[in-house]
Amino acid sequence: MQFSAILGQKHIKNHLTQSASSGRIPHAQLFTGPEGSGTLATAIAYAQYILCQNTLSDNSNGNESCNLKFESLGHPDLHFVYPTVSTEEVKSKPKSIDFISEWRAFVLQNPYGSLSDWYAFLGVQNKQGEIRVDDAQEILKSLALKSYEGGHKIMIVWMADKLNTAAANKLLKLLEEPPEKTIFILITENEESLISTIRSRCQAIHFNGIPETEITKALIDLHNIDSKIAQNIAHQAQGNYNKALHLLHQDADDLVFEEWFVVWVRAAFKAKGNASAIQDLIEWSEQIAQLGRERQKKFLSFCIEMFRQALLLNYQANSLVYMEPKVEKFKLENFAPFIHGGNIQPIYEKIAEAMYHIERNGNAKIILTDLSIQLTRLIHKK
Repeated sequence: MQFSAILGQKHIKNHLTQSASSGRIPHAQLFTGPEGSGTLATAIAYAQYILCQNTLSDNSNGNESCNLKFESLGHPDLHFVYPTVSTEEVKSKPKSIDFISEWRAFVLQNPYGSLSDWYAFLGVQNKQGEIRVDDAQEILKSLALKSYEGGHKIMIVWMADKLNTAAANKLLKLLEEPPEKTIFILITENEESLISTIRSRCQAIHFNGIPETEITKALIDLHNIDSKIAQNIAHQAQGNYNKALHLLHQDADDLVFEEWFVVWVRAAFKAKGNASAIQDLIEWSEQIAQLGRERQKKFLSFCIEMFRQALLLNYQANSLVYMEPKVEKFKLENFAPFIHGGNIQPIYEKIAEAMYHIERNGNAKIILTDLSIQLTRLIHKK
C-alpha cells in the first residue's frame, strides 16, 4: 500500500513518515476517523513504511522483497485483528485468524470498506460481530514470538470499539507493557466507544473526511467517468470515499433506505387521528425488524441524516443539502417545513435511543414500533 494511493490526509501522511524516519514511533496509536476516510489504508501504508525500512513516501527505496509481501498483505510481521461472527465454516468461538484469507481479499478489493461491507463480504449481514477474548489471546501468542525479519512487529486492530470487555481488559495489559519493538495501531470510527483506559494509552491521530476535489479526481482518474458525474457523486459522498464507490457502482443502500424512510414518514404523518395508519406503522416496523441489526442501525443513521437535510433546507442552507431523493412524488422541499428547531432535537434523540437499544439486542419490533408512534407526535409538533 503506497501513501500516494491514499486520498487526502496529506498532513497525517507527512507526520507518519517523518516520525518513522526519525525513529520516534509511539508503541500505541489510535487512528480515528469517519467511514471512508482512509484510516485502514493509512495504517497499512504506515506499517509497510516501517517494516520495509522505506525512505520514500511511495513506499520504495527499502527492502524490495518486503514490499512485495505487502502486495498480498502477507508480511509475517504484520498482524490484523477485526470483528468476526460465527459462520457455516466457523460455528463457534470465531476469531480473526479463522478469516485471514477472506480478510486479505476484502482489504485488497477495497481498503476503504466499512464494517457492514465486511459482514456482507462474509455473507453474515444479519449478525453483529465483535472482537473476543480469544482474539486477545492470539495477539499475545503472535507478539510473544520474535519478529521474522528482526525488526518491528505491527498489530492493526480494525474497529477497535468492537472489543468486548474481556478482550479490552487483556489488550490493556499489553498496551501497558508491550513486547519489545511492538507497535499497536487501533482503528475506530467512534473513539468514545473505546474504554477510556485504552484511549489514554494511545496517541490519537484524527482523520477528516476526504475533500470533494480529491474524491472527484480519484473517480475520474481511476474509474474513467465524466467529470460532472464524478462531481455529483463526490458531493453526495460527503467525504466518504467508500460511499462514493458504492454510488458509482449503484450498489448503495440509499435508494431502498429512501423508500423505507418515505413509507415511514408518510404513515407517521397520516396517523394523527387515523387509526388505520397505525397499522401501517406496525407493519413497517415488522418489515425493518426482519433486517440484520447492523443494517437496522445503518438505516436509522440514514434517517437521522434525512431529517438533518430537511432541517437545513427549511432554514435555506441550500448549499449544505446534498441528498436528492429519487422516490416518486417525494420532494425534500415539500417535507422540509415539517422539520424545524422545535422537533429536530427530540427526533434525533428518539432515533439515537432506538439505535442504542437495537445494538444491545433489544426486541427490534417493539423498539421500532415505539419509535414510530413517537414520530407521529413529533412530526406534527409546531
